[in-house]
Amino acid sequence: MTFKNGWTISVQFGSGNYCENKMKPYDYGKNEDATSEDAEIAIWDKDDKDYDFGYDTVKPYCSADEVAEWIEKVRNF
Repeated sequence: MTFKNGWTISVQFGSGNYCENKMKPYDYGKNEDATSEDAEIAIWDKDDKDYDFGYDTVKPYCSADEVAEWIEKVRNF
């Protein structure tokens, strides 16, 4: 999702993402679940510069409330 300020947030929760649905590489595509209790997020600016969470550019295992908080933060960057 890209906001008017040029910042983008990606929210993913598939088998290849850092979330409760994470599977081993050989399990990708099997038993894909369309729901998840958490998700990974990534954020970047209009110049495609990744946001640094202080330890990585992907924030794993975010709760729904945390995802909502980050969406609001990014909207207001």
